[in-house]
Amino acid sequence: MKRLTIAIDGYSSSGKSTMARELAKRIGYVYIDSGAMYRAVTLYALEHGMVGENQEIDSERLSASLPEIRIGFEPAGPDGIQHTLLNGRDVEKEIRTMEVSSSVSPVAAIPEVRNHLVKLQQALGEEGGIVMDGRDIGTTVFPEAEMKVFVDASAEERARRRVLELQEKGTPAAYDKVLENIKERDRIDSTRAVSPLRKAKDAVTLNNDRMSREEQMEWLIELYNSIVSHAENN
Repeated sequence: MKRLTIAIDGYSSSGKSTMARELAKRIGYVYIDSGAMYRAVTLYALEHGMVGENQEIDSERLSASLPEIRIGFEPAGPDGIQHTLLNGRDVEKEIRTMEVSSSVSPVAAIPEVRNHLVKLQQALGEEGGIVMDGRDIGTTVFPEAEMKVFVDASAEERARRRVLELQEKGTPAAYDKVLENIKERDRIDSTRAVSPLRKAKDAVTLNNDRMSREEQMEWLIELYNSIVSHAENN
């Protein structure tokens, strides 16, 4: 049977990357973190003085620089995390900072950036057998994906999780500031002109406000098995 293309979309800090990574591991698929690609471009913009006050992006300079930005992934190491490479440099830690989080949505809203990265994502997943998470995977990148999931959770719960995640990494963060950042990212992601965040018509919603990680995985595995079973019987 043809290996599936699995798209997991949802709001920022909804846990979609964690579940996508674990799902890929359990079913033997390749995991691709599309959000890390946008974060890498954002880090490049920050390091090259393309982000001004109030997260104003020099979109003309950044768009012209896209051919110079090479993004890759290293297989998961001892920490179990797939590391993101920016022009050959491991930037996994740098792209997870609040500074990058505060600017990634404006960068991702630039049409040239989205078009460039969508093409890269489609090339990475053209053979199937992948789990990719993001904002527009099931609507724009892989509209024909056999399995689509839209992850939802309240902004307050997502902020709580994000603060805990940052604290575990040794980065102190104020809950109010994180919550404000999440709400602003939601607004930008949902209203941008190109590929706005929205649920695909054929996606299944997973509201994980009150679900443990294992409960989420059980839900995903059950959905995956049902799709595979249906495909084998038709």
